[in-house]
Order: sequence, then structure tokens, then C-alpha cells
Amino acid sequence: MPRLPRVSGAEAVRALQRLGFEVARQRGSHMVMRRGSSACVVPNHRETKTGTLAGLLRQAGVSPDEFIAAL
Repeated sequence: MPRLPRVSGAEAVRALQRLGFEVARQRGSHMVMRRGSSACVVPNHRETKTGTLAGLLRQAGVSPDEFIAAL
């Protein structure tokens, strides 16, 4: 598994949108993104820690390789 980069919440949202996710709703600084039956919560912070990013990719069912390619 490749090392995940440190990205902002906005960059993570853009990458997930390239992978077919849509912003379903937002409350405060957290966005819920959906693609079919899979969903994930993306914190819209200046910098997302790698552990948090790994967790949201697991929620979304996206591999780190796919995510890095979409960046």
C-alpha cells in the first residue's frame, strides 16, 4: 500500500468527485459523499491526517492507488 499524501478536505472532495462520488449533504465542516450504496464523511479541514484519510477511503470502498491516481 502506498503512503497516503496529506491533502486538504477540498482536495479529497475533488478526487472523490473524479471517482464518481457526489456531495449528498453538508453540516458544518463535514460533507457526506455518496456513490451508489457506498458513502463516506469527508472533513473539510485545511489538512486531513493520513489516518483519517485512510478511514474515509475504507468507508468509501476506494483503494489508496485509485485515490492517488484521481488526485
